[in-house]
Amino acid sequence: NVPDYDAPTELAKPLERNTRYVDATITVPRKTLYPMCSMNLAFDREKIGPAIMQGLMGDGQPWGRYDDMFAGWASKVCADKLNLGVKTGHPYIFHNKASNPFTNLMKEYKGLEWQEELIDFFEHVEVEGATAATCYLDLAAKLGNRFAKLNPYFVRMQSAMQSWVQLWGEAEKGLLT
Repeated sequence: NVPDYDAPTELAKPLERNTRYVDATITVPRKTLYPMCSMNLAFDREKIGPAIMQGLMGDGQPWGRYDDMFAGWASKVCADKLNLGVKTGHPYIFHNKASNPFTNLMKEYKGLEWQEELIDFFEHVEVEGATAATCYLDLAAKLGNRFAKLNPYFVRMQSAMQSWVQLWGEAEKGLLT
């Protein structure tokens, strides 16, 4: 069972494997971020759904493999505002694919450069709103305002977050086919 580490950690621990299954789940404390993994995710659509969106990824994006972490950080900020609990634990899937750490390092280097500033932002941002959608829209605006000068990615991210909330609302009303 191959850990899904960032490239530097994977290079430092190339032979590490999870050799035992532990059925453990913990509540992530309020004001504590976590690196959500979408391979092993469940959420309440009505309570937090509009705030569960991966970061932009794929060709042309300046950072890769941070999409899950971004989703965890952003949804946790909204969950905290709404007084919703977040659980994390051992994955229920068997991850048997080790990716190439050198390829990953090329994808991750901007995230490694930006993550301290982003984590500081997510640890201190105060979002406004009474629903996941309104909290996420407020977070999108604050993210765009804070990081637009760092990289155009964050302007695209802000726009994508706003589009996601709009599409989520349309889907909930049955307007998407």
